[in-house]
Order: sequence, then structure tokens, then C-alpha cells
Amino acid sequence: MQRRYNLAYLILASVVVLVLTPLMVAIDAQARIAFSSDRDWCWEIYVMDADGGNQRNLSNNPGDDKHPSWSPDGKQIVFTADRNDRDWCWEIYVMDANGDNQRNLSNNDFDEWDPSWSPDSKQIVFVSDRKGRSEIYMMDTDGGNPKNLTNNNRFDEDPSWSPDGKRIVFVSSSGGNLDIYVMDADGRNHRRLTHHESSDYNPSWSPNGKRIAFTSSREGSWDIYAMDANGNNKRNLTNHPDRDYNPSWSPDGKRIAFVSNRTRDLNPDIYVIDADGNNPRNLTNHPEDEEDPAWFNSSFSVAPAGKKFTMWGGLKQGVQ
Repeated sequence: MQRRYNLAYLILASVVVLVLTPLMVAIDAQARIAFSSDRDWCWEIYVMDADGGNQRNLSNNPGDDKHPSWSPDGKQIVFTADRNDRDWCWEIYVMDANGDNQRNLSNNDFDEWDPSWSPDSKQIVFVSDRKGRSEIYMMDTDGGNPKNLTNNNRFDEDPSWSPDGKRIVFVSSSGGNLDIYVMDADGRNHRRLTHHESSDYNPSWSPNGKRIAFTSSREGSWDIYAMDANGNNKRNLTNHPDRDYNPSWSPDGKRIAFVSNRTRDLNPDIYVIDADGNNPRNLTNHPEDEEDPAWFNSSFSVAPAGKKFTMWGGLKQGVQ
């Protein structure tokens, strides 16, 4: 009986491996990075595989499109667009992940940019100058119920959600310089995370919520840094004489996509490094400009921090 049980278990395990192996390969192949590029004479939203392959234009519009952010289910992308008759009027748009059904969410006479989708899919945080200065706002995903979150006399920009949706990290000049702050998702309890005479900006929360990547010029050039979510243990990850900025974490937290102009023609390209700063690789390698990488993986990206995923009981367990 024991031998039969072992044989049955071995057969079941073999079947699971045969089934899950191509599935896991497919999941990895579906990892995508949205980004903006001006290779078609204006800024547009592109998407590519995580290794830089299959680069394709999604927005395909004569106006400028930038700052993409995926919906948690991967079905939509919210972005910034300048399609108004007025010069340099940025508005918040959304489209399906294949580029269809593009529509204006903000639709007013103010500049609004840098949208970021909440982990629960219910809200979009963004920047607006509707009070004459850049401040952080929030709205429903259909553009309704806009709410001012920062509402102070300084400049607030670059919002990024924590994975659990409870906090928003952002950049503010409240202390005199551009520093990184964090607040509750309702706009309360502002806390300053960086205190430096140089500029810190572009914060991006890691998938496990423990670290924040950001851009800083504190060592003379723009570099990608990472720190603990409470502001401790700041570390320079790129340490390169050229400009490195706009970090975005991979869903597994093992890599960071960013922008750099370290190529010979000095145009911005999308690069990726390991989370410890090693193994920089150029993903786009195009003679025109690329910026604003936003990483999405269709498998476990919508899971809150700490949620367990279980497959086939004891045969496979994963914790994100």
C-alpha cells in the first residue's frame, strides 16, 4: 500500500510539474514594462517584454503621451496626455492595455500629470496645478470625486502607492529642498523620509513594501538610490557619472527598471539592474528618447503584501 501511495504521489507530482512548467514560463513571458518614447516624432506610450523584446506603440496619437501606470489587473493603462488645443496642457487619460478605448479622465483647463493606480483598483492618485501649484490629488477611476490630499503652499509631486494601499510616498518642497515624504492614503500624517540639501525625487515602493527606490543628486550626478520604507539605510545603487532616474520595481522585487543616458549618444534609454545595483542592462537601446518605465506582471501583481498563494496543497507554496 505504501509503495502504491508513493507511486501515485510521484505520478501526480510529475503531472503537476509538466503542467506548471509551461505555465510559469508563460507567466514570466507576460511580464511587461510600459514606457514613453518619442521615436515616432512625439511622446507616446509603448510596451515591451521584461527583456526588452516586442516593443510596440500603444497610444499612437499625434499628441504627447507620458507617465504610464498599469491597473492592478493589467487590463488598462492610465497616462498623461497633451491633446488639448492649448499648448502644454497635460491631462489624465486611460486606455485598454492594447491601446483601445482612449478617453480623458480629467478633462479640465488645468495641467494634471503623474497618475498612479491604487492597488485596490478603485482610485487614481495624480498631480494637479488647479490651485496654481503642483499638489497631490486623488480621483475615482472614472475621473469622478477628485480630492486634494496635500493642500499646502509648496510643490508636491511624484506620488507612488504602497503595496497595501494605505500610504502614498511623494516628493515635496515643504522643507525647502525637494525631499521624499510619505502620507496616509487620505492625505493625513505627512512624514519626511529624506533630509538633504540636494534633490530627491521619483520615489517607487518595492512590492513587499519594505523599501523605496528613488532618484537623488546628492553625490553630484543623478543616481538610483534605495532606502528602507522608514527612510533609513539609504544606498546608491547605480553610482554612475551619467544621469540615472525614474526607478520602477519588478513585481518580484528582484530588479529595478530605470532611465539612463549612459549610451554613447547620451539619449535616455530604459535600463534594468538587480535590486542590489548589479548587472545593468539596456532594454531599449534606441537612438530616440525613452522614459517613464512602469513594470507590470500579470501573475501576482494585485496581491497585497503578505498574501499567500497556494498551488496543489503541499506541492507548491509561494509567499509574496
